[in-house]
Amino acid sequence: MLQWLKTRTNRTATARQLYGSCVAAARNPVFYRDWCVADSLEGRFEMVMLHVGLLVRRLTEEGEPGKALGQSLLEEMVVALDDDLRELGVSDLRVPKKVQAAASAFYGRLRVYDQALKSNQTADLAEALARNVPANADIPVSSNPLADHVRSIVLSLDGQTRARLANGTVTFPTPGGIA
Repeated sequence: MLQWLKTRTNRTATARQLYGSCVAAARNPVFYRDWCVADSLEGRFEMVMLHVGLLVRRLTEEGEPGKALGQSLLEEMVVALDDDLRELGVSDLRVPKKVQAAASAFYGRLRVYDQALKSNQTADLAEALARNVPANADIPVSSNPLADHVRSIVLSLDGQTRARLANGTVTFPTPGGIA
């Protein structure tokens, strides 16, 4: 029994580290300044969901331990969303509904992006991103560079070892090759 608790505690700590890396990658100014992703709560959360989704996709390739870590990563994202909504003043009665809607959106996007990535057609991925990622004002999201970046993330994640990910270390490529 105690071993299960220790394993769960370690997995939660690892997931927290991975989630922090996803958030840091999602904050890159290139998304908002150059590629016209809305610099808003929705736009930033969309970028976090994208990074988390791509990492979860990679983790599931590692069998049951990877799936368990991916689940813990999703739980970290939900806890963070819950905390953020409460800090923004969303009522206790509305928070669960908003979290449920966000989770539903996450799984829907994960499915769509996964299909687009499997199709190997950049246009399919760019179209999916253009539909889902909120844009700045009247300027559409630069979905082609974003799609290229998503593909570079997938390649980068594929090259990162199971041990590295299991230790809570993940590296995301810089968007557009610029800091």
